Amino acid sequence: MGLLAEFEIDCEVLPFVAVLETVPDATIEVEMQLNHGDTPLFFAYVTADEQDAVERAFDAVSFVGEYTLIGEAGGTRRYQVVPRVSMEAHMGGVVDDLGGLRALAGAEAIIDHIEVTRTGWVQAGWFADHDALDEFRTFWQANGGFTLRRLTRSGEPEPPGDGLTDPQREALRTAYELGYFEVPRRASLERVADELDIGASAASERIRRAQTHLVETTVASTWPPLPE
Repeated sequence: MGLLAEFEIDCEVLPFVAVLETVPDATIEVEMQLNHGDTPLFFAYVTADEQDAVERAFDAVSFVGEYTLIGEAGGTRRYQVVPRVSMEAHMGGVVDDLGGLRALAGAEAIIDHIEVTRTGWVQAGWFADHDALDEFRTFWQANGGFTLRRLTRSGEPEPPGDGLTDPQREALRTAYELGYFEVPRRASLERVADELDIGASAASERIRRAQTHLVETTVASTWPPLPE
């Protein structure tokens, strides 16, 4: 039976981490397509108060070659990103075991979620067995840092957790503590954004996405479909 795991990777040279150094209020989630030879294709979902600042960061960082805006919804833009160099070439100055890095692409695992942080990535996905997960654990413990957040067997109930990202959870908690959800409201969106040290549109997007996720995974899943 397979495993479902979520873990933090501590490695500041991972793609897009440098973008957050320039635009710290941004939220970036990425998908990788590994069927493009040595250089994977990325799709980046970026939420930021100043999207132009994100594109300037794309222009400045060494990893990003070409990028194309392919969609926008609310405060989130979706970019297709073609790297300038391979992962190995980009990370070779920090990661010693480049063969091990290449081997992870062939591991019996499917990574279906990557969140970029200021110190690396948070990854979540499916692993065929403990050996497959240990490939990731062993490599990143030797080449940066690895912290397991959550582990369950496929088909078993997940341990307590809400499935929110850390920025989403922080935004909800801050908004709640300041009285943003009270009637009448005791705090404005701008007040919440100031407390989070991000822009108002970024704060609004985080709260909206967090609320949508909680509704979808709790009450919405128990409702019958609406009549057409």
